[in-house]
Amino acid sequence: MAYMCELGSGHNIYLENQGSQTFVTSLVSSLGQQQQSSISLSTGNWIALPEMYRTPHGAILKITTAQGEHFIQIQGSSMSSMTSAPSLSSSQQMQMTQIARMPVTSSIPTMEPMQPIPPLQPMKMGNMEMGMNPMEMRMGNMHVSMGSVSEPTQAKARRFCSQCGSATKQEDRFCSSCGHKLA
Repeated sequence: MAYMCELGSGHNIYLENQGSQTFVTSLVSSLGQQQQSSISLSTGNWIALPEMYRTPHGAILKITTAQGEHFIQIQGSSMSSMTSAPSLSSSQQMQMTQIARMPVTSSIPTMEPMQPIPPLQPMKMGNMEMGMNPMEMRMGNMHVSMGSVSEPTQAKARRFCSQCGSATKQEDRFCSSCGHKLA
């Protein structure tokens, strides 16, 4: 048999003992959404009805088996097995309802893989155009470009003689104007 306890509006705890396993499911439902978490514990067969207690921090589920008492702490949709018996003196015992079986939630269909984002198209406003690869901006007859990865910029391609300031070619070893040795 399975049992259910309502912790609050839209928050239910379901539990069932199958052989030596105890299954506990927390189901939180609200308009348009549902959150579920479950745990399975090896407790042994129950020898008494399960008990649920409301605490200031959530709820505690007490399961009694031939092997002893087992306690499960429930906080929101999080559940964890407790290593020692808690003090339940200031806790309020809650009503457990016997149900035919644990609810079966509908399986959520798998999501399709995300498609890559297409490259950004240049942004245009009037006579201004901005692009991202390489970063560049055109406005009227003005053009600014940064980070071009395909070709070195002209500033890097041009060389000058450190002695006389004349333009030199990349392959020159000496300045053709003054004969100074180029670095």
